[in-house]
Amino acid sequence: MRFTKSVLLASTVLGIAVSAAPAIAQDAKDDGAEQSAQTGGLNDIIVTARKRQETAQDVPVAVTAISAEQIINRDVTSVEKITAIAPQFSVGRASNGSGAQLTLRGIGSSSTSIGIEQSVAVVVDGAYYGQGRVIQEGFFDLARVEVLKGPQALFFGKNATAGVISISTADPTDKPEFMIKGGYEFKSQQYRLEGYASMPLTDTLGFRLAARYTKMDGGYYRNEADTINYTELDSATGAFTTHTAEPAKRKAPGEEEFLARATLKWEPTDRLTVNLKGTMDVSTVNNSSWNYVAFRCGNGETSQLNGYACGKDFVSHQNNMPADIAANYPYAKKDGSLYNKYRSAGGTLNVTYDADLLQVSSVTNYQWNNNRWACACDFQSAGSENGIGPTWATENSSWKAFSQELRALTQFDGPFNMMVGMLYQKTQRDFDQFVLTGGVSNSAAPDGFQYVTTAKNSFTKGETMAVFGQATYKILSNLELAAGVRYSDETKNSFFTQPYNNPLLTSVFRDQNDPDGLGEVTARQHFQNWSPEATLTWKVTPDLMVYGAFKTAYKSGGFSNGGINSKLSSDPSADLTFDPEKAQGFELGFKSTVLSNQLRFNVTAFNYKYSNLQVDFFNSPIFAFQTLTADARTKGVEVEWQFAPNGIPGFDIHGSINYDKARYTDFPLAPCFAGQTPGEGCNLSGNSRQDLSGEQLSVAPKWTGNLGINYEVSIGSANKLGLNIDSKYSASYLASGFGNPLSRQSKYVTIDAGIRFGAEDDNWQLALIGKNLTNQFYVTGVVDGPSTGGGTGTVGGLKADQLGFGTLPRTVMVEVTKRF
Repeated sequence: MRFTKSVLLASTVLGIAVSAAPAIAQDAKDDGAEQSAQTGGLNDIIVTARKRQETAQDVPVAVTAISAEQIINRDVTSVEKITAIAPQFSVGRASNGSGAQLTLRGIGSSSTSIGIEQSVAVVVDGAYYGQGRVIQEGFFDLARVEVLKGPQALFFGKNATAGVISISTADPTDKPEFMIKGGYEFKSQQYRLEGYASMPLTDTLGFRLAARYTKMDGGYYRNEADTINYTELDSATGAFTTHTAEPAKRKAPGEEEFLARATLKWEPTDRLTVNLKGTMDVSTVNNSSWNYVAFRCGNGETSQLNGYACGKDFVSHQNNMPADIAANYPYAKKDGSLYNKYRSAGGTLNVTYDADLLQVSSVTNYQWNNNRWACACDFQSAGSENGIGPTWATENSSWKAFSQELRALTQFDGPFNMMVGMLYQKTQRDFDQFVLTGGVSNSAAPDGFQYVTTAKNSFTKGETMAVFGQATYKILSNLELAAGVRYSDETKNSFFTQPYNNPLLTSVFRDQNDPDGLGEVTARQHFQNWSPEATLTWKVTPDLMVYGAFKTAYKSGGFSNGGINSKLSSDPSADLTFDPEKAQGFELGFKSTVLSNQLRFNVTAFNYKYSNLQVDFFNSPIFAFQTLTADARTKGVEVEWQFAPNGIPGFDIHGSINYDKARYTDFPLAPCFAGQTPGEGCNLSGNSRQDLSGEQLSVAPKWTGNLGINYEVSIGSANKLGLNIDSKYSASYLASGFGNPLSRQSKYVTIDAGIRFGAEDDNWQLALIGKNLTNQFYVTGVVDGPSTGGGTGTVGGLKADQLGFGTLPRTVMVEVTKRF
């Protein structure tokens, strides 16, 4: 709590300073800008939160802007690493399902369903990426990152109910520029080689090619599993066979990745800009669930699966699929080793025509990705000596999307302006999964299916049409009202079947030939929505802005392609489909830049209500995944500040403190967590439900904050030295969305630091970058350990082991950069 008190004290002092702002805001403004350039002061960061270039201080949106310099100095190379700079943002890396749980201000989407679009959307160069598996993408050669908090309805592709992570990649330069960077990270034994070439091809055409290659000889986590043996029963012959599963790779994830991006920027006139970007990414890791850790056990000290000690450490226990099984198993490696292979490609075309009175812009995007993996899907392998057969699975899923967005923005000199636009998007997901539960086989099965317990085949085809508009009116020269609305019309056509089930499991799983006629599930879903918003902005002085906003947002319902068609369920269509999620509420804030451009101090208060918040869970009594909906509310206050004294050029101290109360407001028939007893509240609707109304949402700490220092100083006439130290604080939170007390993550502090030495003109640089230097283990999501826990709703209930999505341990990287 020392960290929290320090930030609170700093905020109080700064609040006193801001109270004097009207008296000092205008002190020699023009002279101050020139002085700042020479002796220090704040630098503006340009953002595009409203699809126009504005400074972060001028836009009436709660936004954390990360500059290109910060991205380089803090080594922001993935969506996950943004969380160190934006403490209210959390990313949980999952092995299957959607692949991620992105959470902002306590609102996020479950990781267990691949069909759920994220409440926190990722937007790259103006194109919407709403799928959780975007976390697999590496990001590099960036111009800026913007974290926009709260519902966003008008400016970023489809709606985002919790916020947007907007990523802008670098464009060609007007002069030839070449860079090569080499790095080595000691913990994972990772080599990194990165570079770009940027140049004008003609007076109007520029080109930029950037690429990065990384290879790990080691990893971040240790796999301490032993060899296991288990016995399976052949359903066709009744014979028993023993199989041996060797430990998976000892060091994970052992990643190898190659990324490339090519950019062409054409500016034939000062009015027309055409920007075309093509990207590709290929990455492999040696274990799709490499960061799953049994950090707390339901029965005390040891795992119910394998008897290993549970603990908060960067350790897992997972085994490869037996090689004799893997040799003829769909999408398995022949030696049975675990893996995840992700491939993606995409192209984005941005066209802007800027006339005197009208700006017309277009964003055309095509994206494709394919993800294949083999996982030890009990996540902590067990042998049959414990009475529990191990579980493996393989998956092959693809996603492709085409979108076209057009918008027109007037640029009248008068008080009235407007923006109108439209979006069209067409998508398709194809999904195949093959599950092996150790203990059964079928020698009479079709080729390749002898050891498959159940197979899944599914697809969803989607089509979205949206129109949107906003009108702005200057009531006074310094008082502006903006109001807008988006209308969305979406259809999703889906199909799901289990084409094969082992005969011993036909009492549990329906297949496509099931006699009750429910073996094939189809769904045609149609969603329509109006999302209005309005913002009133008052520019009190050139350096002080106050704003208030009413916002709504919407995220469509969908179809859980990776679900289960269970014979214990009477309505598989209801299990696999879910309703739209909606947000509505208010935001009030002010942004100030005072003390002759030395102090930036911003405060935001917010209160948003969410209806039909999409919550996915595994319903063990009917052996089916279900996506339920609940009502929730998130409300709080955010304070962020930055002080860059004029007398110390290159120095700034910055920080934030955030209070957020994120709770279910209406979830009366929520699922019980595994092993929950009647005394713990599992006593509704036949002892399988609890009332979570008023309880904390998943990964929703009440207090978060950060505090950091940057300093860069010239050494001699040709060199400079840079230093940054940054800390992040989080209060405790539940990693489970169902109130499981074992999932509680205690409060923690992480510290990042970096030191840089190089040429004054950035011709070369040597850097040392450390992250999570406290080596703090914490989880950003959780699942119940499969085949653990039991007796839910009874006095003898035993809680399941909690398997958390662990984050990275301490890492230290050395980098050498050379520019030409």
